[in-house]
Amino acid sequence: MSGFRQWLRQIFPAACLTALVVALLLAGWQGTRAALDHRTNAAIAQLVAGRDVPVNDNAPGALQLARLHFLTIRDRLDEAQPIANRLAIGDDAQLAVAALIDLANARLRAALDELASNNIDPAIPLVRLAKEGYRRALAIDPGLWDAKYNLDITMRLVRDFPQIEVSGEELPPEVTKRLWTDLPGLPRGLP
Repeated sequence: MSGFRQWLRQIFPAACLTALVVALLLAGWQGTRAALDHRTNAAIAQLVAGRDVPVNDNAPGALQLARLHFLTIRDRLDEAQPIANRLAIGDDAQLAVAALIDLANARLRAALDELASNNIDPAIPLVRLAKEGYRRALAIDPGLWDAKYNLDITMRLVRDFPQIEVSGEELPPEVTKRLWTDLPGLPRGLP
């Protein structure tokens, strides 16, 4: 029994010292994480308040999504696209879906603004890109009702016609004569 006590007396100081070092390391790690989270939250608050904050490619996903939203509501879609692409291939599916839908909604709003001004040609690519964004979001999370609804709206704005494969360089005359225009009309209100 005295051998066990002697062994315990020898190992107790080393065990206490090890536990203290581990506790200090954990406290330091938690403190660093808390400081980084505080800095991220402060940057998000600035973006929400309308102040532009530069965000690097390695920033947390929530901060990148806030920057993407900041850019999309200011119609800076070309700057928002790389952020959406980064988030779409990331590990967080919710952030990916939110980014894709936010950008698609911005494109749909821009297309509707163009259509309201009777500028049909610039509206068509915006609607097609919005459609692609909704489809990518639905591929990640098929249960998103808002994305389904907005995809339906974009499908009504610009129809998807089946592609006709033509082996020669000349198109047959029935292809060049379209029965439907790409923009049959703006849907108003709920169906």
